[in-house]
Amino acid sequence: MAHNEPDASKLIDEKITELGDWRGKTLGKVREIIKSADPEIVEEWKWVKATNPGTPVWSHNGGICTGETYKEVVKLTFFKGAALNDPAGLFNSSLGGKVRRAIDIRESDKIDEGALKNLIREAVALNVK
Repeated sequence: MAHNEPDASKLIDEKITELGDWRGKTLGKVREIIKSADPEIVEEWKWVKATNPGTPVWSHNGGICTGETYKEVVKLTFFKGAALNDPAGLFNSSLGGKVRRAIDIRESDKIDEGALKNLIREAVALNVK
């Protein structure tokens, strides 16, 4: 079951608070960057099952990316990442995928805000086409 805003936004807020460490801060930061890249972006909360409390998803005319948190990384998976231009080389995970690409952000990593905003905007443009 998918939740749409404001439910989803609240669930994402809770997730960030619940993590309470660098992963929460990182998820909050990327969320800010994603939303500032495109004011029309919609927050969703998807794939809730007994084994998974759900995943934040950012969309505009279709999915842009997910924000999953693991012990070692915050992972942004772009639904159509393989079709995006990534001159800054942000994609560092799921590189063999035919369609998706991901960015694994570790605790010590600095986020390239400009490059991430460009990826988001390009993903939106691809969905809007």
